[in-house]
Amino acid sequence: MTETRNTRIRRLVYQSSYTGMKETDLLLGRFAQDHLAGLDDQELDHYEALLEAGDGQIYLWVSGTEPVPAQYDTSVLELIKKFRNV
Repeated sequence: MTETRNTRIRRLVYQSSYTGMKETDLLLGRFAQDHLAGLDDQELDHYEALLEAGDGQIYLWVSGTEPVPAQYDTSVLELIKKFRNV
């Protein structure tokens, strides 16, 4: 059975709120609630891949502590960085 777009977004919002690290839970949970519905399917793919990289890595990339590998250096990560600075 194929997941609908709405179900996928709800799943990603939930996963974003429970990454395992309080800092990323807060950042990604709020970002997901505010922005995922406006992303296209490819951007949702990028976001999902980012979540699979792990919350520790996401935190290091968003904070600028570590360089972002090319495969994760997407417009979605840039949106998250901008969201963090708002």
